[in-house]
Amino acid sequence: MDISVKTLAGDDAGTVTLPDETFGLEPRADILHRVVRWQLARRQAGTHHTNTRGEINATGKKMYRQKGTGRARHSDKKAPQFRGGSKAHGPKVRDHSHDLPKKVRMLGLKLALSAKMQGSDLIVLDQAAIDEIKTKTLRTQFTALGLDNALIIDNTVDEKFARAARNIPMVDVLPVAGLNVYDILRRNKLVLTKSALDGIAARFDGSAKAAAETAEAN
Repeated sequence: MDISVKTLAGDDAGTVTLPDETFGLEPRADILHRVVRWQLARRQAGTHHTNTRGEINATGKKMYRQKGTGRARHSDKKAPQFRGGSKAHGPKVRDHSHDLPKKVRMLGLKLALSAKMQGSDLIVLDQAAIDEIKTKTLRTQFTALGLDNALIIDNTVDEKFARAARNIPMVDVLPVAGLNVYDILRRNKLVLTKSALDGIAARFDGSAKAAAETAEAN
């Protein structure tokens, strides 16, 4: 499928053909959901922790005698129902990450790209580079292109462009190596440069070659 190419100034810069196997797939919410859950689980630190009765620094003396007071039977004040006591079944330090097949992860990335294409939320730029770091100028260009909430992907991110864009809210700039499903879906628009398209194609070709080599080895 063909899509028009724009410049940062909003001018036409020809067209480019996008491969159907990457940008023409039918959306599958279940795959996207699995990949996003996998990403977010890997981001969790897992450092949450609450003390059990054995970890609280307090006296172990029995509060009062067992019988004859007319009150409930208690041991010490480290029980969960008392202020300053332990936490019943509280969280412990653990790893939240889980496995997800590489084929599913790559399919999820293709589905996210296809979803942006089908929703007319994909824009291709000739290049994402500027001569001087001017956030105000770049914001004006983004407004003209309708980029108030966007993820911009380039094969090699221009340092001046990234520094000018980082002060603009709701706009993220990533290299092709950092392209992921979560960041694609969390922004309304996806902006790819022509060099980014080449990088994405090389990324998928590399995974295909790796899968073929693994199959041959087995």
